[in-house]
Order: sequence, then structure tokens, then C-alpha cells
Amino acid sequence: MFGFLVQDVARLLKRHFERRARQTGPPITRRQAAVLIHISRREGVSQAEIAALLDIEPISLVRMLDKLCEEGLVERHAHPTDRRVRTLWLTEAARPVVGRILRINQEVRAEALAGLSPEARDALIDTLVLVKDNLAVWEQGVADAADPSGELAAGAETG
Repeated sequence: MFGFLVQDVARLLKRHFERRARQTGPPITRRQAAVLIHISRREGVSQAEIAALLDIEPISLVRMLDKLCEEGLVERHAHPTDRRVRTLWLTEAARPVVGRILRINQEVRAEALAGLSPEARDALIDTLVLVKDNLAVWEQGVADAADPSGELAAGAETG
């Protein structure tokens, strides 16, 4: 039941965000928004890092970045020391879009958590962080067991 409930909440949050995004300007998907937010927090991040952070297949990310570049929101630059790596940067046109995304996120979060006291909100978030951390530790243990040399993880950093 827990997994289904978390999945349903995530699906409804995504749909609510996308509906709100369509109402307030040019439509942007939740995935595109996540890419823009991550780039805004760490400009110069590599495509591979964004793909790993968002658990997106690199080819899917490339298509999404192509669209964001066409829309004038993201620029790709060659890495200064590694020609295999492309770094990602926001354009000036992206700054108001990021602001809009943050406002929509805040509105959706407030609506989703309506009726919860501040203490209950904090407890819910703390609980979800703990669940996420527990699963991340488990997943890292599985990855380490599958490749005890650590070579696979090191090779995954290019891109």
C-alpha cells in the first residue's frame, strides 16, 4: 500500500504541476522543470550528472535538452578540460521561467499539504527523507555488491 500511495501522490503532483504550468504561460513538463531547476542550482553541471540526478536515460535527456536549447532556455558548452563532456548553462531567458517554476512548485506544495499543521508537514517531510535515505543506502549497497571494484561508478561520470 505504501508504494502505491507514494506513486499516486507523485503522479497527482506531476499532473497538478503541469496543469498549473499550462495555465500560467508556455507549457513546461515536470521533467523539463526539474532539469532547469537542477541547472540553475549548479550551472556548468554535465549532462551525465543531470541524467543521474533525475534518473533519466541519457538519450531521453539529450532530446529534452535539444528542446530546451531550441526554446532558448539552455546552452551547452564544451567542458574546459574534457572534450567528451558537455556542460549546461541557463540563458537569461530561462531566469523568469525558473522563477515561474519555483512559484508553481510552492503553490502546488501548499495545496497538497493543505490541512496539515506545520508540525505535521515537518514530520511528513522528515519521514519521507528518512525513507528515501534508507532506500538510497540499500541501493548503494546493491550497486557496491554488483561491482565491488567501483570501476562502473567511475566510468559513469563522463558525458
